[in-house]
Parts: sequence; C-alpha cells; structure tokens
Amino acid sequence: MLGTVTRRSLLALAMAAGLGTAAHAQPAYPTRPVKVVVPFGAGGVADITIRIVSEKLSEKLGQRFIVENMPGAGGITAARAALSGGADGYTLTMLTNGTAISVPLFAKLPFDPQADFVPISTLGTFDFLFVVNAASKFETLKDFLQQAKDKPGSLNVATVAVGSSQHLASVLFKQETGADLVHVPFRSTPDALVSLLRDDTQLLIDSQAAVKSGLEGKQVRAIASSGPRRSPAMPDVPTVRESGFEGFDVTSWNALFAPKGTPQPIVDTLNKALQDILREDDVKARLLDLGIEARGETPAELSARLRSDIDKWRAVIEKAGIPKQ
Repeated sequence: MLGTVTRRSLLALAMAAGLGTAAHAQPAYPTRPVKVVVPFGAGGVADITIRIVSEKLSEKLGQRFIVENMPGAGGITAARAALSGGADGYTLTMLTNGTAISVPLFAKLPFDPQADFVPISTLGTFDFLFVVNAASKFETLKDFLQQAKDKPGSLNVATVAVGSSQHLASVLFKQETGADLVHVPFRSTPDALVSLLRDDTQLLIDSQAAVKSGLEGKQVRAIASSGPRRSPAMPDVPTVRESGFEGFDVTSWNALFAPKGTPQPIVDTLNKALQDILREDDVKARLLDLGIEARGETPAELSARLRSDIDKWRAVIEKAGIPKQ
C-alpha cells in the first residue's frame, strides 16, 4: 500500500512540475508582426537589403517583418524609435558601419550602440569603389597616386557628405597613402557623379550600387576597391592593398540588432533564421547584384566587429582632426 501511495505521490509531483514548467515556458516567437526600423530612406542599398531579408524572415517565421524607414544623421531617429519599442523582440533595427563612425564623430550621441542594443547577426558586407571618368587618363590607382605625388593638391576626390562612411574612407586613404588630395563633399551620389563627368573632381568613392548606372553605361570606370580582397561582385577590380598599401581596409556592413534586454531565445531564433536565409542561393545572388556579399555572423562576432570599427574610426577621426558634430 505504501509503495502504491508513494508511486502516486511521485506521479502527481512530476505532473505538477511539468505543468509549472509549461506555465513558465517562453511563448513561440513571433506571434505577431515585427517592426524593423531602418536609419535610411527607401530605395537605398540598406533599405533594399533589409527588405530582401525581411521578406525571407516573414516566410520562415510565419509573421510579417515590416520595414519602417527613419532616416536621420547618425541614425539617431531610428535608434530612439527602436529603443522606445521595448525589448520584447517585436521592434528591431539595422545598425551599420556608419553607426560605428557616429560614436566618435558625434559630441553627444543620445544612444550607445554597444550598451543599448544586443547584436543579432550581420546581413552583408560590401566595399567602396574608387571610380574615375571613363575618359580619364588614370588607368590604375598607381597612375592616380603618381600625379598626386607629382602635383600635390591638384586632384579632387568626391564623396557624399562629411562624416559619411565614404568620406571617412577618403580620409583613411589619404592617411595611408600620404597623398595630398582635396576632398569635395556632395549632398548625393548623382551630384558627385556629375562633377566627375565634368572633370571638376577626378575620383569618386562610393558603393557599387550607387555608381552602378554609370558603370553599366560606361561613363565611369572602377580602378580600385576598398576591401582586403577583391569583391566577388567585381572580381576584375583590384584592391587598394594590391597597389601596395597593406594597411588599407574599408569594409562596410549592415546588421540586425535588438534593444538591450531582448530575451536570448528570441535572439537565437532570429540568428538561426538569418544564418539559414543568408546561405540561400537566391538571396546571395540578389544581394551580390547590389555589390553586397551575404554574410551571417554570431552575436559575438558582430559585437566584436562593431567594437573594432568604433576603435578604428575613432583613431582616423582624431588623427585627421575632424571636428565633432
């Protein structure tokens, strides 16, 4: 009799424990639409990238991932919106290498990307192209740098706005090569392209997607790329490193983050889904058409990437004496 009672008691305790565990188990994620805040306007490379990925996340996880564009200097508007959405996994945001630049560039950045957000995964990486007018006499980057050496201050380099990733790439280029170049900032890539075609500027630094029409129309030529190795999107274009400057590396990236405090199981769910998505052939092809190499990373790898880029661009900004914004 005692044995029977004991077995029944143990069974009851086991059932109670099971019910308690179920009651405290994390609910399935996601159970409703997820908002993804993007610190850029519609139609740009970052926007197209996140829309490709969000479409796939919707298919894979069974809920809509809705992209909301909130452009603004330093990504401040988007970051604030993401942080105000709560740490429940239903408001995510895109951070980029531009975010890493904003940390040392802004005197008072009202958010800390390392302390206020948790990394989920990188989405892709891409290089900048060094582009000249198709009719330019410069066939190689060495040709361009030789004139910069022979006639200091005679060559103008175009990028979009001061403080942009493209601008900082030009600053690092001048620091690594020692070339005496004049930086000319423009409000937009089309404006910079016009200056290049008029020979008001002799070199333009921008993403492949931004200058794609000029390349396809054979109005401009790419003479170098900014990454540590040739881009699979343009394998015939040599890197700056191949011109003899081993220390030069500008690799841009975009990635998905969540507000600090987002439950780890949600981060893990999103990371696994993104790792799978970014290995799909059609996703890789669509991103490569934009000049982006699909790349998923662990949260730890992404955290290290962000930290490293903040340190790198702080050193570049301080050495160049760029005033804080």
